[in-house]
Amino acid sequence: MARFAEHGVGVETCLFGLDGSDDVETIVSHTLRARPWECVVIGGGVRKPEDQLDLFEQVVNLVRRHAPNAAIAFNSTPTDTFDAAARWIDTPRPTGSG
Repeated sequence: MARFAEHGVGVETCLFGLDGSDDVETIVSHTLRARPWECVVIGGGVRKPEDQLDLFEQVVNLVRRHAPNAAIAFNSTPTDTFDAAARWIDTPRPTGSG
């Protein structure tokens, strides 16, 4: 989150349980419809475990449906989420740099 702030890039997280206890469609759809998105990063917790394949497909299709103009990016770890998004969006220089 700090790296997004350093670059003056707005960010919002959309967290949900991976154990099936949350209504993923409602949570993700609500977040995606809240405003236009330039890029949506789908984290490894959703896409890496093979037993989450159905969830991964669901999230990708929700992004396609509710944010059709957004790039879809994938991070390796939470620490490189900014780098994943920055590959697809114009990012201003860090605040305080020249």
